[in-house]
Amino acid sequence: MEKKESYRLALPHFQQPGQSYFVTWNLKDAIPPKALITHTKQLLSIRTEIEFAQKNKSDKNVIDELKFRYILTRKKYIKAYDDLLEIQTNYTINLAEPVLTQIIKNTLLYFEGSKIENYAFCIMPNHVHWVFRTFEKDTNGLPVYLEDIMKSIKRFSANKINESLGRKGSVWQAESFDTTIRDSEHLYNAIEYTLNNPVKANLIKNREDWPGNWWKEI
Repeated sequence: MEKKESYRLALPHFQQPGQSYFVTWNLKDAIPPKALITHTKQLLSIRTEIEFAQKNKSDKNVIDELKFRYILTRKKYIKAYDDLLEIQTNYTINLAEPVLTQIIKNTLLYFEGSKIENYAFCIMPNHVHWVFRTFEKDTNGLPVYLEDIMKSIKRFSANKINESLGRKGSVWQAESFDTTIRDSEHLYNAIEYTLNNPVKANLIKNREDWPGNWWKEI
């Protein structure tokens, strides 16, 4: 099956049908625009070095070292991103409002059984964590790519949220942060992180009581 590769902002996204993912995305105003500029510049710089090394057919060890540096820097980026999401409280939309939580739940479950298999998700006041698997092919026999799923999910939910609130304009930040699930242990950790997010943010004591949590017994 063909692999799809794309770059959005500083982060590379490698997609192949039949993969499992841990994805996070947030409201447009959840994080100040320049809050992560240092990490972004570092990622862009290393990416440029990787592309230059590959173009000039540098030693494999050199390229592998650059890729390793990129992975470490990306982890720092995502950690800083998660920390910012937890402390930000000034946003124009609160996804924890029951009507909006239900809109996102319905949207995330829409492709269940036809394009994806859901494992777990958590709808926080200003962001969403989602763990799921894309099918190799949908019910029409077409390959299922993460990028296409995310575009559809974000567009549909944004329209429904705006309709519910009687507003116009962007709802979501353009970028989404996705990680390919490597194995069963990684899947377990991603699900645990997702469901424990409201507890970690001190919004609730028991994760089972958070209205925005959903999980599937696997």
